Amino acid sequence: MGMFSVLFVAASLCAVAYGQSCSRNLVPDLSFKITGNTLAFPCDSTRNIYKSTGRYVPRNVIATRMQIYKDQAIVALPRYKHGVPFTLASFSLKNKGCKATLAPFPCWEIQEEGNCDALQNAVDISIDPLDNLWVLDIGIVNTLEQPVRRCPPKIVGIDLKTGMVMKVINLDSFVTPESRLQYLIADYTKAGRPFAYVADGGAGAIIVFDLVLGTGYRVVLPRAAGCTNTESGTRDVLYIQLARKPSGNNLFFTYLSSPRLFSIKTDFLQRGQASGAVIDVGAKPMCQKIVLLGTDNGAGIFFRYKGESDIFIWNTETSFKPENFLLVQKGDDCRLATEVVAGYKKLMWAIESNFHDYVLNTSGCLGPSMAVHPLIKTCD
Repeated sequence: MGMFSVLFVAASLCAVAYGQSCSRNLVPDLSFKITGNTLAFPCDSTRNIYKSTGRYVPRNVIATRMQIYKDQAIVALPRYKHGVPFTLASFSLKNKGCKATLAPFPCWEIQEEGNCDALQNAVDISIDPLDNLWVLDIGIVNTLEQPVRRCPPKIVGIDLKTGMVMKVINLDSFVTPESRLQYLIADYTKAGRPFAYVADGGAGAIIVFDLVLGTGYRVVLPRAAGCTNTESGTRDVLYIQLARKPSGNNLFFTYLSSPRLFSIKTDFLQRGQASGAVIDVGAKPMCQKIVLLGTDNGAGIFFRYKGESDIFIWNTETSFKPENFLLVQKGDDCRLATEVVAGYKKLMWAIESNFHDYVLNTSGCLGPSMAVHPLIKTCD
């Protein structure tokens, strides 16, 4: 789906927003609320055991990343806090109704915390053109509480047609003590060779991995691209997004607090020739911090400004300037989007939450407010 067809969809679904509350529902049959209370367990006794032992704390469950396969939404439930029984889940987008029931994906057995053959903490997911789901598992749980390193970080490949794990890639040799693995993108060369790119925000690098040869290397980012969060003294969030163009794919990247956006052609990354290949795309408007949310599977990149809920799209074939930013959804005061993806019914879908409240432990006893719905351009 290209940029202009996305905008046409958004415009054609134009609707009047009645108020700016968390409960607004512009397309009822295609809008889903997610809560930590609607998780599917093998049986009631398992649920009760998990609850009584503190291995299931509904308010600690939050969905942050999403991919769509046919009519299924697959979401990452990072183990930021204790009490998250499974870290990868799915639900059907065909089911009508307000609340979605999250089932462990692809199965319950692969979710066991402490078992290094299972998933420990899925922080990002990416589907490639061959219907394979790639999962970035950082191996460290309870990262917002008292972090515990259960297992080495890894990338897990799951065949979506069968639900079987087809590949596990150990990333231990590619990380440093400063590493903070944050985002994952699956890519293919023109010849059909699969690659994975992993953002290491802590060490200021992008890990490039050849998924066929099983080899990889670290691409250290130029000093100008790096940014240290002066408020906390720690490394910032490193966002990456892949723009697909007829002339070749470009990986765009930026730190949240960096004043500039950068890119590199994936041909250079795949050949390990990153030196001197990074392009300074331009300065962020008015030094504002931006959050990269996703792409339209073409040249368009979705983003929002930090702390703001409005979602914009920028055609990367144009200059990185405000006059080329198109507002595609006006948000509300409750939730912020954490990802935008293309999928079911040829729509662009957003996953939103009050992640800021979750981090500050101010989301209340019911836990964070989460929603999945198509991007909707509201009328004034």
